[in-house]
Amino acid sequence: MTVDPVCKSVITHHHAAAAIRIYGGHLYYFDSLQCRETFDKDPDRYTANAPGRTLTVGVMGSASGALSPEQIRLGRELGRAIGKRKFGLITGACPGLPWETCAGFKEVGGFSVGISPALSEEEHLHRYHSPNDLYDMIIFTGSGLMGREVINIRSSDFVVILGGHSGTLGEFSIAYDEGKLIGVVDGSGGITTIVDEIVRVVSKPTGSTVLRDGDPDRLLETMVDYYTRKHYQRPSVFMG
Repeated sequence: MTVDPVCKSVITHHHAAAAIRIYGGHLYYFDSLQCRETFDKDPDRYTANAPGRTLTVGVMGSASGALSPEQIRLGRELGRAIGKRKFGLITGACPGLPWETCAGFKEVGGFSVGISPALSEEEHLHRYHSPNDLYDMIIFTGSGLMGREVINIRSSDFVVILGGHSGTLGEFSIAYDEGKLIGVVDGSGGITTIVDEIVRVVSKPTGSTVLRDGDPDRLLETMVDYYTRKHYQRPSVFMG
């Protein structure tokens, strides 16, 4: 159940809320614009009335291959940008750029979830050769690499693409097809160089919006602004 933290009205459908706010890394929904304005004047007074759900950012990117110093820098900066906003982080619990993002995230602090393709930690470590550090929780799906991609995307409020090969392309395709808000880190290489062409060729109105920036912090700020103004009304094809 979602409750307006000011008037305490029940918000039956998120997309029907008059407005939302992201404060302290959490999502708050409002029954009226007046309630949002009241909240904005003194947020800490109202957050206890209706604890919001943590906004989650899913980072999808290259898990294999050599990483350049610039890619590592972008990954770490993205992680720090997510952490400082107190958002939750979701990755595929894999090495490469998602791990670098998680390392930056943990420099700031926050709750990190890894979605593993494996049945167990043993399989995660030795079959998939994936790390088990930096995660507060690892969910062992047993779904394999492609199966866990769906869980990654559907568990994320925002999806950010960082570099990437065929696996990341699959995750981008799921996110786009399901109407997610997608951020692309320019300069990170991989499929980020062809995303615009993919969207043009696909030419399918799904409700997804793709935002781009070479500065991870600025990209997240733009995504937050767009989500709170518009995208929350239809955050995926499963809603509204």
